[in-house]
Amino acid sequence: MHFSQNQGIEDSTFVVTGGLGFVGSHLCLDLVRRGARQVRAFDLRPTSLCYQECDDISDVARKKDVDKALRGADCVFHLASYGMSGKEILQFGRVDEVNISGTCLVLEACLEFEIRRLVYVSTYGVVFGGNEIVNGNESLPFFPVDDHVDPYGRSKSIAERLVLKHNARPFKKNNGKCLFTCAIRPAAIYGPGEERHFPRIVSFAKLGLLPFKIGSPISTFEFLQPLLKSLDYDLPKASLSVPRVLMLGRIFWAIYTVLYPWLNRWWLPQPLILPAEVYKEVGVTHYFSSLKARQELGCVPMVSPQEGMAATISYWQERKRKTLDGPTIYARLFVVTGITSVFSAAYLPDMVPAVSLLRATSQSHYPYPLPINVGCENNISFSHGRTYWRGCLCMEACKEGGSC
Repeated sequence: MHFSQNQGIEDSTFVVTGGLGFVGSHLCLDLVRRGARQVRAFDLRPTSLCYQECDDISDVARKKDVDKALRGADCVFHLASYGMSGKEILQFGRVDEVNISGTCLVLEACLEFEIRRLVYVSTYGVVFGGNEIVNGNESLPFFPVDDHVDPYGRSKSIAERLVLKHNARPFKKNNGKCLFTCAIRPAAIYGPGEERHFPRIVSFAKLGLLPFKIGSPISTFEFLQPLLKSLDYDLPKASLSVPRVLMLGRIFWAIYTVLYPWLNRWWLPQPLILPAEVYKEVGVTHYFSSLKARQELGCVPMVSPQEGMAATISYWQERKRKTLDGPTIYARLFVVTGITSVFSAAYLPDMVPAVSLLRATSQSHYPYPLPINVGCENNISFSHGRTYWRGCLCMEACKEGGSC
């Protein structure tokens, strides 16, 4: 089956939910280039990679916003989602509100306004929940909803089923026309300007930490290795087993659950890793084949993997050139431990054996007795015992028994 490059796009009106995200903004620009009459970017965020500021901020979970955006459209690309990674995973209510309720509102609007086509951007997570997948394809069954390890995968699975069940559903006016739907299940997406996964991983690489390793398991994040090497970040030589990383993830899960009221605050950093990210991103082998799309739809990437990798490397090398890398995690731990030890030896009482040992060690390397009574020019006494330093401007004279 062959189509002209712009068939179905010219003189049509499109709505892109999540249109200010990395994928959404590029999709909007490409639709405009291909001759679309109008492209509406529907998003909650005020800025994006392609737009400095957007005055019309909309929420896919609000019916009035959805109806306003979709009225009069010919096709909808539903990209908006929430809870893919990081702190968002812990916000169960918001995940369901956006991914399930928002999708229901989009479907209702499509039927009400007689929009003929809906393209739903789902996730490979609807068929993957921690089980190994090698060259997976469209024949894989849905992963059981109740067995998902995170709210994102569960909510996207429910939403995709709803979208596919609405395929060929007649409009409310029953005029012989119907809604056609399809779902796309992308894996990890990268490129110049991507701000969800790679910036977080680069921040870990600067500290000498990475959430994956070379070799097994093989995941959809394999593209990160050449990118990090091009930025001169060394891959860690030591690694933790999956059970230990899961334990670490559960610790961060517990900590960030306690911090739930502040999850949206800018000052709260992203957790190092969470259990769902171990299961679904880096801890189990999973990758997929695009053979069916190439054979049946003639799908050919607009940019080859080599070209995409080169562009991404160039972007991040330029970005790194404009920033300053901080010390690794080991240097940070060394500094924190050293400062804590000095403070303990100087100010804490001898109630803890470790403090006494630190103080004794520090004094045993000092060549002169410490002053305990400074203030009189001719009467200065010294002691080797526990003392408090009050200051002396003539150490050499005091050492020889002279006066200040």
